[in-house]
Amino acid sequence: MLRLYVCVLEAKDLPVKNSYVKLKLGKFKSKTRILRHTSNPVWYEEFVFRVLDAAHDELVVSILNHNHEPVVVNGGLDLLGEVRIPVDSVASEDKQILPPTWFSLECPKTEKFVNIYCGKILLTISLRGKGHASFLNHMQSPSSNIAVEDPKDMAGQRISSQEFFIPKVPRYKMPEGKQLMKVVAKYANRLDRVFNKKEESSKGDDSSEPSDSLSDNEEIVRGDPSPCSFEEAIASMESRDHKLEMPENLPGGILVDQIYVVSTHDLNTFLFAPNSQFRKELAELQGTTNDQEGPWTWKSGDMSCLTRVVSYTSAATKLVKAVKATEEQTYVRASKEEFAILVTVSTPEVPYGNSFKIELLYKIMPEKQQSAEKCSHLVVSWGIVFMQSTMMKGMIEGGARQGLKDSFDQFSNLLAQKFKKLDTSDLSNKQQVLATMQTEHQSNWRLAIKYFWNFTVVSTIAMFIYVLVHIFRCGPTEIRGLEFKGLELPDSFGELITSGILVIQLQRVYRMFFHFFQARFQMGSDHGLKANGDGWVLTVALIEGVDLASLESSGLSDPYVVFTCNGKTRSSSVKLQTRAPQWNEILEFDAMEEPPSVLEVEVFDFDGPFDQDVSLGHAEINFLKHTSTELADMWVSLEGKLAQSSQSKLHLRIFLDNDKGVETIRGYLIKKGKEVGKRLNLRSPQRNSTFQKLFALPPEEFLISDFTCYLKRKLPLQGRLFLSARILGFYANFFGQKTKFFFLWEDIEDIQVLPPSVVSIGSPTLAIILRKDRGLDARHGAKTQDEEGRLKFYFQSFVSFGTACRTIKGLWRTRTLSPDLKAHLTEEQEDQEEGLVIPDESGSMLDEESKMSKIYSAEFPIEKRSLMELFDGGNLEHRIMQRTGCINYGTTSWESVKHDVFERRVSYKFNRQVSVFGGEVSCTQQKVPIENSEGWIVNEVMALHGVPFADHFRIHFRYQIEKSGVDDCACKCEAYIKIMWFKSSKFQQRINQNITAKFTNRLKEIFEMLQKEVMFVSQKDSSIEASS
Repeated sequence: MLRLYVCVLEAKDLPVKNSYVKLKLGKFKSKTRILRHTSNPVWYEEFVFRVLDAAHDELVVSILNHNHEPVVVNGGLDLLGEVRIPVDSVASEDKQILPPTWFSLECPKTEKFVNIYCGKILLTISLRGKGHASFLNHMQSPSSNIAVEDPKDMAGQRISSQEFFIPKVPRYKMPEGKQLMKVVAKYANRLDRVFNKKEESSKGDDSSEPSDSLSDNEEIVRGDPSPCSFEEAIASMESRDHKLEMPENLPGGILVDQIYVVSTHDLNTFLFAPNSQFRKELAELQGTTNDQEGPWTWKSGDMSCLTRVVSYTSAATKLVKAVKATEEQTYVRASKEEFAILVTVSTPEVPYGNSFKIELLYKIMPEKQQSAEKCSHLVVSWGIVFMQSTMMKGMIEGGARQGLKDSFDQFSNLLAQKFKKLDTSDLSNKQQVLATMQTEHQSNWRLAIKYFWNFTVVSTIAMFIYVLVHIFRCGPTEIRGLEFKGLELPDSFGELITSGILVIQLQRVYRMFFHFFQARFQMGSDHGLKANGDGWVLTVALIEGVDLASLESSGLSDPYVVFTCNGKTRSSSVKLQTRAPQWNEILEFDAMEEPPSVLEVEVFDFDGPFDQDVSLGHAEINFLKHTSTELADMWVSLEGKLAQSSQSKLHLRIFLDNDKGVETIRGYLIKKGKEVGKRLNLRSPQRNSTFQKLFALPPEEFLISDFTCYLKRKLPLQGRLFLSARILGFYANFFGQKTKFFFLWEDIEDIQVLPPSVVSIGSPTLAIILRKDRGLDARHGAKTQDEEGRLKFYFQSFVSFGTACRTIKGLWRTRTLSPDLKAHLTEEQEDQEEGLVIPDESGSMLDEESKMSKIYSAEFPIEKRSLMELFDGGNLEHRIMQRTGCINYGTTSWESVKHDVFERRVSYKFNRQVSVFGGEVSCTQQKVPIENSEGWIVNEVMALHGVPFADHFRIHFRYQIEKSGVDDCACKCEAYIKIMWFKSSKFQQRINQNITAKFTNRLKEIFEMLQKEVMFVSQKDSSIEASS
């Protein structure tokens, strides 16, 4: 009887991520395993069908989508497309073998899916007799690259061999290893038993439905997976290393992150070998019973998928009784030094157990240490997959997290008893790690010899010496042809060609000398330069690069690396003629007042002047997405067309240190408080720790402020907005549905204040617009995304909108200013601080006054003490300021900052009569007594918010209040103004005139009203005394 062998190789361009293949020939059916999280699945599974009528039978290959919804109708499965292949078309092929061919999937025949492209599937089909074995041994291994595609895609339901036959398709051959031969032989020996069994059952029961019959292959695979030796299976997987990247950690979090003094191979065998003594001891420690461990097998005969099933009964807890659990352990990656095992845990007996599964990912990686001992880095992460939605999602996640934490604490303690444990904090110790680097560099002479020792230079020197010797040996020649004394021309074409070759060679050598000189002496390097100043110090150790791109015909390049952080750059030396440069250079950035967020890395190919250098790739390292341990030793993949085509990488070690600890943070908060007009206090360690865990931030990140607000999306979502030195984050928990995201201050392009509306319930809205293609991780929190790809976030209903808006804008401005503007701003602030404190010498006072313009001067028939009530924060001050158009006027108490120097802060908002823009005001005031005189000097720095060009300037006022020389009960007041510009504007002169005129009239109104109030109160008191 004939057998139809069908090998399902792979599919591509599928519209879904979770899929499997279903095959049907007559009454026989079979299907592949389900592959998840890929649109280009690779199965490499073989199926055998009995052919009852080769002339009329038709093979139907369907690809279906596997949903996570509960199985109700047809298993909750959706048909993506199918291919129909008549058996007689295979029989008409050469040797009855259809080579690997791509078939286009035909969509279901409904009006909704007409002419929709659903992807393609790669199949190989063979028609043979009963005695033939599997034809997988005639194919390549799954690791081989398959690039065979039929130029004519299938268009009809029934296909002839001429439509999909490729005459020059290479035959696929798989290495005939011992393990593969065992599996193939086992399949071949069992085919007859399976067929005989089916024939007998069909004779005994003719009433069975065709749809319930299984193909031979399905019985073989599902009935008895092929077991194998653990050591042989691991060795087989190592030999078939696909060079896949190590999978990312699961999103639930890290359960174990530890380094042990043991090789990765030994640790893998210790944890996952059959009948592991460690598993038995762990089961006894945790109280699990009925431990049944299945053998390691090739899943569905796939030689790249090693799996086993472990079942046990977990110990009872206070909340959950003892339940049965099943683990499916699968090797995701197995190389000579790295192992990744994915464990899927099912607990159907727990409450809602059928609605979720727990996933655990064990990663065993080598860890380089200074000692000669081999070390392994074990990382265990977890995640939870919900197969159906449930209201108890939050409770399930919390219970699973706590249970896994307790279980893996016992796991870590027991493993630490077996192997020596290393402290991971040692990896981030800068001195220890950098001490292991090779700091000895080759001299310029050695580099020159290595660079110039090539055929071009050697042949040119030899030719030049040969010609030079020839010139010395030959005497002067007679003048011939067009020659004259002092000019000698070539006498033959041979001499002409020789001279030309020599000139070209000399020119090439000259360019090489010039190139070497520029690279070694003009380019230079920042290696060895020490950081200056106090604050956050960034140190980058550039170790090496691999597979760097090249545009030269020689296939080599002259790479150097430029690092950029907070507007400052550091560059490495140039390595000549290499694609795998070894730098071993240490680059330090000067201390920064603000903690850096990202480090930009770009590799260039040196080509003389820097404007001609070609970029070989670039990368961006976000410090908030990596732990200090990861930064201490990381490989960075470069982006860009050249880098991605070459798979270029850089080996870096990065350290971010705060040399003064808490003092640096306090100084940072004081400075930011002055800029935003609000005192910023250092939060408690507990609050900072909670904030860091909430957004999975590194320990050096600290919270500055937080506000309650609504996130405006389709429906408003109440939550909390968190502000730190480097991020703006939002968190909300609505009945267990958590929403959280954050983005960098540098990602923000603009911040706008939208006026109140009916939709915003009378509250102004803060609109934050991100730069193009930035903050994509926070896409789920954005309300809209414009045509340019910029995300827009809307926040409203702040308790104090003015305070929140000023704080957010202030932090954003200082993070996004260019280095030049920051330096200018620092100088202006220093000038302000110097102006706020009165110098000892009166000459300096006159110089300071000469820089300011006097806008008001008057004498009052009241005492100096009464005039100073305008600055004491009492009822009189609030009453006058409210009458002169200040809304929500608020002040802080005077605090001593230096000897005889007092400071306070003032905030209010102008009404529409004072300013058509409204606008908010934040002021910092300082007062100092005048020496040798009875009086005060009050200095005020005012920042406007919500008016045009408000971020371009600050206004500095100076009030000098002292006793009048005319009368002891009188005083005089003089007011000066100075407008300090941070950014230039073509409206600068007009704005200066408007501000000066506005505040001249305003101060006159304020002091006149103050005089009236004081005079009225004094007259009232006098009348009361007279009446009494």
